[in-house]
Amino acid sequence: MRLTYLLVLALLLSSPVSAREPATQFTPAQLREDLETLRAGLLATHPRLSHSVDPRELTGALDTLSGQLDHDMDRDQAWRVLATLNPLLADGHLFVAHPDMRADTRRHLRDGGQLFPFEVALDDADQLRIVRTLDGQPTPLAGTRLLSINGKEINQILSELRARTHGDSPRFRDALLARRWWYLYWKVLGAPEQFFLQLEGNAQPLREVPGSRFLPAMIAGEDVFEQQFQFTLLPDGAALMTVRTFSWPDDGRFRAFTQDAFRRMHTAGTRTLVIDIRDNGGGDDAMWLDHLLPWLADRPFRWASAYEKKVLRDNPEQGEHRGQVLHGTIDSWRQPASNDPLHFHGQTWVIVGPTTYSSAVLFANTVQDFGIGRIAGQGASVRSTQSGGIQRISLPNTGLALWAPRFLLQRPSGATAPYWLTPDLPLREDPLHPQAQIQTVLRAAPASAQP
Repeated sequence: MRLTYLLVLALLLSSPVSAREPATQFTPAQLREDLETLRAGLLATHPRLSHSVDPRELTGALDTLSGQLDHDMDRDQAWRVLATLNPLLADGHLFVAHPDMRADTRRHLRDGGQLFPFEVALDDADQLRIVRTLDGQPTPLAGTRLLSINGKEINQILSELRARTHGDSPRFRDALLARRWWYLYWKVLGAPEQFFLQLEGNAQPLREVPGSRFLPAMIAGEDVFEQQFQFTLLPDGAALMTVRTFSWPDDGRFRAFTQDAFRRMHTAGTRTLVIDIRDNGGGDDAMWLDHLLPWLADRPFRWASAYEKKVLRDNPEQGEHRGQVLHGTIDSWRQPASNDPLHFHGQTWVIVGPTTYSSAVLFANTVQDFGIGRIAGQGASVRSTQSGGIQRISLPNTGLALWAPRFLLQRPSGATAPYWLTPDLPLREDPLHPQAQIQTVLRAAPASAQP
């Protein structure tokens, strides 16, 4: 068995990742020009970098990177250097990336490439486990711990990928890394035709698996309304609404979805509504401000209390000048649809996850601060004060991008604590058994006071 392992591994590591034309190479001068564009973009766009990173530490890291850009590199190699800023920047809206992960992936597969063949999850013991196939299908390997991939131990792989993953906290970054494992593994370690996996406690601990040529389920489902928005009436007067995004091109379709859900709950006499936003990375605040929260709230509400905003271009009529940082309060209040017969008067729970982000955090903040419902899920992952107004700053030579926010929003109550989005009911994250958290909330609901 050991000899077979070494022979197959040698073939894997000696074979080319793919038969492609040589990538464009960029000179050190071009790479450093991109780095200076990145440095200038950070300063010109972000209203207050100290929100997530020590500016002195950031300056030192940028200077160090300049010394590492001392030889010709292709775009992916340049990204692997520049992306080491991502954990330091510590914000889900502030990072260095390829300009379009989804288009990049589709092109890679269309050109005959392949990807790591499984979705994975990191458990509480920092162990990487298989969840399902990359295209979302069940696998008998679900729950199996991965010990190594192509001869490299998982801990070493984790270290290399974590060093380039963005997000507010280690918990957020680990959850995002697991969700995008196929992409980050490809960009850091390559995408061979075969993956040689060492598995723990399996009848076949050394297994050769072909790379996947399927579009990852995470991307494939983004354009399917029924996969992003779901509603189910449950036994015992309960209902489950799953909202995986607040970004959808047809605003009217989301309104029709929520109105149908409230109509069905009214007819069924639903007493407990669970809204699942664990996979919701944000989008357009108007979706929930206009089409969801008015039918849950009993009093006026707002989505934030104060803002800091960097002015990106001169607007003399408004007295705004480029580079200025403005501070202000949010005085726009929304009214509840209290007199609408479809208004929901029961108990509302919102389940959040470690990668619930952006507009979804604003939604959870609003629900919590105005007593509209209670929050359940895993905390200490994302800040309750959120950045927003994301700008894409293209680096002139490599075409890589710096994504940076231009404003910060303080939660509706005006409180600065707790620092993290903190659930009222803490729940352990279990990607292998996602229904477990829902069942825990439903068991807690009858014993909980009305919000």
